[in-house]
Amino acid sequence: MSALNDTSVIFDLDGTLVDSEPNYFEAGRQLLAEQGVTDFTWQDHETYVGISTQETLARWKELYGLSAPLPELLADKNRRYLELARTSTRVYPQMAAFVELLHEAGVPMAVASGSSRAAIEAILAGTGLDAYLKTFVSADQVARGKPAPDVFLAAAELLGTGPERCVVLEDAVPGALAAKAAGMRCVAIPYVPAQADDPAFAAADLLVRGGQAEFSARAVVDWLAGR
Repeated sequence: MSALNDTSVIFDLDGTLVDSEPNYFEAGRQLLAEQGVTDFTWQDHETYVGISTQETLARWKELYGLSAPLPELLADKNRRYLELARTSTRVYPQMAAFVELLHEAGVPMAVASGSSRAAIEAILAGTGLDAYLKTFVSADQVARGKPAPDVFLAAAELLGTGPERCVVLEDAVPGALAAKAAGMRCVAIPYVPAQADDPAFAAADLLVRGGQAEFSARAVVDWLAGR
């Protein structure tokens, strides 16, 4: 029997399994440019990593004085993002290896993301991860987004397991906070390595300080197995 059989793994999607942030940045940059905001930078975008699209747009309405209704902005950004996501989303190689190792060990897995259901489906299908990751929960299926624990608790329920048996992989502060609020262990792989000293990451059960550049599939499997 695998030493991992009592563990279920829940993945954040954007910035954890796949490098989708460039697509989110470009979709947001295009949307803002059409609204007359032409100085949105990658550094600006980094401050919204880990925050749901709906909350990001609500903040933009206030910050930039956008006049369009929130549902209209949300539909616009999602449309732009999906066009990019279907053709240009890159899976992190060590994450792909990690998913395959967990699959071979029979570990139940799910995705819990702040993205829309359509975005999750498009990315999993477009990258081939849907062959391994068939259970997922999107932000629009729960009452509260991260840092509330709702999306992770919903994923655990779908997997038929308790929070204490779940390990979450996260790249962003709100997700790390949500994992701990759900009573789950957390492997933190900061998308922005400079944020590794944030208290939310410091409280993670395993912190990969250098982000994806230092993530090792085999090392984390061994950690999960207690070796």
